[in-house]
Amino acid sequence: MTRRLEGTAALVTGASSGIGHATALELAGEGAAVALVGRREDRLTDLAAQITDAGGKALVVPADITTAEAAAEAVERTVDGLGRLDILVNNAGLMLLGPTPGADLNDWRRMIDINLMGLMYTAHAAVPHLVKAAADEPRQVADIVNISSLAGRNAYAMSAVYSATKFGVNAFSESLRQELARQHVRVSVIEPGSVDTELRTHNPEVIQQHIVSALGDIDRLQSHDIADTVGYIVTRPRHVAVAELLVRPTEQA
Repeated sequence: MTRRLEGTAALVTGASSGIGHATALELAGEGAAVALVGRREDRLTDLAAQITDAGGKALVVPADITTAEAAAEAVERTVDGLGRLDILVNNAGLMLLGPTPGADLNDWRRMIDINLMGLMYTAHAAVPHLVKAAADEPRQVADIVNISSLAGRNAYAMSAVYSATKFGVNAFSESLRQELARQHVRVSVIEPGSVDTELRTHNPEVIQQHIVSALGDIDRLQSHDIADTVGYIVTRPRHVAVAELLVRPTEQA
């Protein structure tokens, strides 16, 4: 069977776990060479071995993309190592929930730095390479896929700043989509509902219990469900752009 991304190169941020890990496997399975960007080098190395053992190509790029310099360096290392860049998946993120009054301002800054600024820094560095790929490479199209959240559509109590970052991701994505559309660089945003990843475990136990009780006993999404959505978006024909996809668990209200 033809692998639909054969000969392309992708960069996935937050690849050390969850949606990023699953997305890297999905894109590699479709034939893309994948740059694995994240802070936990040991996990990236294990993932790279999994990809190469299956016949794929992976590049480990340890990086903290919360600075513009580090994000730009990660993109340049990707292009130097893989020869080009066709697909950027901005997945790295942090969800620290709790009441707004009395909140730790450092938690707010950490979420803004990774969820919003890190995404924008990486996109800023990647755009020239994506424009070049869309103009020069055989597919004649390139993709940015930004992982947002249901919280980027609806604001909820206990998630004021997390929602603010994800609303920002949605706004940035739509504006960038309009700017790059004529150059055949497609910009898409995915808004997952509840996904069973380690994201919620970064919160205190009392907040984790609140999350679980708010959701109830539902069958939550898995990382591969969102990775499959990314794969769908980036394998559409050149004339088809999926600008926005909201993906909920069936039972989530």
